[in-house]
Amino acid sequence: MSDRAADRARYDRATADLDAPVAVVDLEAFDANAADLVRRAGGKPIRVASKSVRCRALLERALDREGFAGIMSFTLAESVWLARSGFDDILLAYPSADRAGYAELASDPKLATAVTVMVDDVAQLDLIDSSRAGGSEIVRVCLEMDTALRMLGGRVRVGALRSPLHRPAQLAALAREVARRPGFRLVGIMAYEGHVAGVGDAIAGRPLRSRAVRLMQERARRELAARRAEVVRAVREVAPGLEFVNGGGTGSVQSTAAEDAVTEIAAGSGLYVPRLFDNYTSFRGRPAALFAQPVVRRPGVGVVTVLGGGYPASGAAGADRLPVPYLPEGLRYDPQEGPGEVQTPLIGAAADDLLIGDKVWFRHAKAGELCERFDTLRLVEGDRVVATVPTYRGEGKTFL
Repeated sequence: MSDRAADRARYDRATADLDAPVAVVDLEAFDANAADLVRRAGGKPIRVASKSVRCRALLERALDREGFAGIMSFTLAESVWLARSGFDDILLAYPSADRAGYAELASDPKLATAVTVMVDDVAQLDLIDSSRAGGSEIVRVCLEMDTALRMLGGRVRVGALRSPLHRPAQLAALAREVARRPGFRLVGIMAYEGHVAGVGDAIAGRPLRSRAVRLMQERARRELAARRAEVVRAVREVAPGLEFVNGGGTGSVQSTAAEDAVTEIAAGSGLYVPRLFDNYTSFRGRPAALFAQPVVRRPGVGVVTVLGGGYPASGAAGADRLPVPYLPEGLRYDPQEGPGEVQTPLIGAAADDLLIGDKVWFRHAKAGELCERFDTLRLVEGDRVVATVPTYRGEGKTFL
């Protein structure tokens, strides 16, 4: 029996008394992935990206391991909720326009100590000040640096459209603005190199594109390492008490950790290892998060239909944003229909061995987005469900 066939048998036994749709997290795989992230970080702490987990119980499980410290959140409302839940080191990864959230933050010493907000523009500082509603607590601030690789005099840009702060002088100028304003303390710098950490460099069936990605990423790593060091030096001249410099992502843990200027690494998807992380030469993780849909029809030879399954991931639309039928092996989407909102036909020889009510197991394209579809995750050890834990959605929290 292959490893994947054995996994299917385990998951089917573990959920035999549970009707699909159902989502599981394999704890052995989750823990192995966590250990691999720690190994690749080379002694630098890993801040868990909550958007890639979206389950408090599993955030706690990761943070209980040596080598993990702090959360990188995705909304201010989530940050406040997590802080009130007992998490005490939360870095908000994106600027916010949540005025009520800022008012709450500025009026509560516990929240103001636990949460650091992200800025890359003076206008964001103005918005925070206008939202304080009398709150006088010091707001902890992190500056986000643009990591994009710019070539041909800036005419070619590779990287996410995030912060406008690209050059050391730009970040130093905003640091001075933070320093001169009462009610703020600059404590960190964050730089997410998505074009390195979030783009696979070993794309199946596309060797030329894979080589081009590797060449781009090697150039981007060199350029960013030098520029990030210059940024940190420039900002530390303004804010010598800087507490952290955050960088990286699941796909670039070891290369980012090798930079002296970086003090901590952000990662989260590497705990679940969704399908987008199959295309990397830098690491091999174990799929830990899966969901099952039930077979409800057998339209013909070599075809079954499962209920639902149309759970596309965010990003530019394409086949790589779709969940992939994983277990049993040998199933694929009907090219005329693809995954549907209420039903999904699957074709392949494996379909003939499936009966009405059997489960087909899928991997999501991304990590935490799976949790927006399910209220609970069943935690599996071996062939048993050992716990049922709520996702953010299961706790009534839909932050975006």
